[in-house]
Amino acid sequence: MTSPLCLIAEPIHPRGAQILEQAGIRTRLASNADLTQVPSELADVDAIIVRNALPAAAMDAAPRLAVIANHGTGTDAVDTAHALALGIPVVYTPTTNVRAVAEHAIMLMLAVARQVVVADEATRLGHSRAQFRQPMLSLHGKVLTVLGFGHTGRYVAEMARGLGMNVQVWSPNSPDAGIVALGATPVRNLDQALATADVVSMHRPLRPDTRHTLDRNTLALLKPTAIVINTSRGGLIDEQALADSLSSGRLFGAGLDVLESEPMSAASPLAGLRNVIFTPHVAGSTQDALHDTAQSCVMQIIDVLQGRKPVSLVHPDAWESRRFQQPR
Repeated sequence: MTSPLCLIAEPIHPRGAQILEQAGIRTRLASNADLTQVPSELADVDAIIVRNALPAAAMDAAPRLAVIANHGTGTDAVDTAHALALGIPVVYTPTTNVRAVAEHAIMLMLAVARQVVVADEATRLGHSRAQFRQPMLSLHGKVLTVLGFGHTGRYVAEMARGLGMNVQVWSPNSPDAGIVALGATPVRNLDQALATADVVSMHRPLRPDTRHTLDRNTLALLKPTAIVINTSRGGLIDEQALADSLSSGRLFGAGLDVLESEPMSAASPLAGLRNVIFTPHVAGSTQDALHDTAQSCVMQIIDVLQGRKPVSLVHPDAWESRRFQQPR
């Protein structure tokens, strides 16, 4: 009998493949991260690990598929509704990289406030008097508004408090008690949360009701000295509206690890702006976080293939109705 096969859509930490192989599960790296481009590679797979999109067409091309592992917290790029309809369990890793993402958000705040990229360029060009030409901001004593209070938002609030920032949280579904326990202030009105912010950090999942949380109207509420940080999902911000605010001086700057369309096009309205710092969706990609995320993915794959219910299912109630009930 042939041992189960796990297709890895994009490279993961090597430890993940090692654990699978030790468990008797073969691994194969896809020749194209867009799995709809390589349907023949899906015909014999029992499990798939994805770091980005997995559309319905890819699932339909994989008749043996017993489990999908989402390498990360957000599952919006995976057609989880179609997986549910097919009876394919989708597992994810809700906590393995959240501290790394929170650190990255804090790093972007500091980098934007202190003009790190411009300062680096000035130093390399020998412009020793750059400090007199570039305005810089301190974060101590400033107001940080955290939009969303899941795992990452909590860590960002905690770290920002350590910098001496005054943290307030807008999160419609989070009880006030949990926010207050971290030394932050709950704010129930979004307009108020934005109007009083010096820094805004996005930590909401991307859904139809959260898309463009920051649009032209909400961005207009921010102070001209405010900074916008996004390490969550690009679709939370209307990028044209953000570009207009930044280019007109209605905002101080932005730090973006995620964009509505990735990789960024040269035609993006944000591309030419000097008061934006970009990173290429790497907030959760420290070696430590990649190790832990890969390990969580593969341990849950092993559980599913051996008939055990994994710890982090997107649809836990559907476990008993999965299409393949027998261990592989």
